Amino acid sequence: MTTGTKSFEEQLPHTLLETDLGFLGLKRRGKVRDTYLAGKELAIVTTDRISAFDHILGTVPFKGEILSRTTAFWFEKTKNEVPNHVLAQPDPNVLIGRACQPMPIEFVVRGYLTGSLWRDYQAGKGGRDYGLTLPAGMRKDQRFERAIITPTTKADVGHDEAISKEEILARGMMEKRWLDLAYERTLKLFELGQRWAATRGLILVDTKYEFGLYEGELLVIDEIHTMDSSRYWESSEYEARFGEGADQKMLDKENVRQWLIKERGYSGDGAPPALPDDVRVGTAQIYAHAYERITGERFVPKAEDVGARIVRNMQARAR
Repeated sequence: MTTGTKSFEEQLPHTLLETDLGFLGLKRRGKVRDTYLAGKELAIVTTDRISAFDHILGTVPFKGEILSRTTAFWFEKTKNEVPNHVLAQPDPNVLIGRACQPMPIEFVVRGYLTGSLWRDYQAGKGGRDYGLTLPAGMRKDQRFERAIITPTTKADVGHDEAISKEEILARGMMEKRWLDLAYERTLKLFELGQRWAATRGLILVDTKYEFGLYEGELLVIDEIHTMDSSRYWESSEYEARFGEGADQKMLDKENVRQWLIKERGYSGDGAPPALPDDVRVGTAQIYAHAYERITGERFVPKAEDVGARIVRNMQARAR
């Protein structure tokens, strides 16, 4: 880990849980992001909220800044291959994007059998909920011969719903031309992400993409290849850990999910337990380390009132 704990601990009282930036436009609150719509522009404020099992658990120091910086890095890296909505980043926690008509589906793409899909596989469900048939006899964390897409519906609160490509069309949730293009771009983005991650000694295990329509063009929106929306493993340790049946070394939010499962016996039912400060700080350090590994840029934490800084920067942009 390249950063110490002091600044992360000092930031605990200043984490960004909520925003109230009505001067930016009409607010919509998501699990982690607050968006503000004004005309053809959308201000996307990434807060420090952290969620797992579709519940908000509290905040993690600098999480919003790290996610926003990571998203900006990936959008810049992939923009010539797949068009995206980003226009500017006026604050470390804020991206300005084109106001798209969002598609009602999250396109989850997986290179390995792990996480919720592994739990479904163990329960005998395989990939049926997604209209897929997975090979028999697979092991936890085993690589698929080819990446698979397991789409879900989008829910701001409550649980996302597994859905198949055929059902998306049958429900009229997306036109076939846009759905086919979203599938194509999902696989392209995942290939680009995996290729870059490999150069950084990482495995991009799985991730999710969201798309929106803007003036007749399908753009990738929201976030991309972040530690919230993706799993990253240490590539140098994959084979040995897989051979031993041991858990992989993770650089993402899965650490929080596993803490909830193993330390609190919680997997989504009922009210979630509070995250202790040491878990919040440890998670922040994991995110910062992952950011540095992915981007090659150093993350220098600075304890400050994030909300006040955002207001200053956004008001300056508006002038």
